[in-house]
Amino acid sequence: MTFDVVKALHIIFVVSWFAGLFYMVRLFIYDSEANIKSEPEKSILQKQFQIMQSRLWWIITTPAMILSVVFGTWMIVLNSNYYLSSPWMHLKLGFVFLLLIYHFWCQRIMNRFKIGIYKWSGNQLRLWNELATLFLVIIVFIVVLKNTMNWIYGTIGFFATGVALMIGIKAYKSLRQKRNEN
Repeated sequence: MTFDVVKALHIIFVVSWFAGLFYMVRLFIYDSEANIKSEPEKSILQKQFQIMQSRLWWIITTPAMILSVVFGTWMIVLNSNYYLSSPWMHLKLGFVFLLLIYHFWCQRIMNRFKIGIYKWSGNQLRLWNELATLFLVIIVFIVVLKNTMNWIYGTIGFFATGVALMIGIKAYKSLRQKRNEN
């Protein structure tokens, strides 16, 4: 396999991994919000959401994570002199490590929901979902801009994205509350 094929496969599985993480936490939100409904609606919804979570996690999200890591590692092995000497790659790998922690924390949330432990509200899970968005933004910018990135602007951009996401979540929460009041 050529380097470009390995790179293409890495990108495909990274996209699949993020899609799985984004949808997974959305399912957590629905599951958590179903927990406050009355029976039998609560049980019916939670059973369905947990089936969806399990299938998404074990058929798409986790295999995509594994294959992302496999093809990413393969790329590094194929061009180790360049990648291992590049500061941007060290930074990217640091964020990938944090993303792996995020991935396994999501698995923990899923497993707790299965046994009826709901410690996260829908709003907390919405914030949790945005953390994956921040990882995506920063990893893409690091990879695309590499050594040309102005770290001051990069840092400002990262925090501006976080603030914009928080404002968006607050606005959504307000709209939702107004809609529920009417």
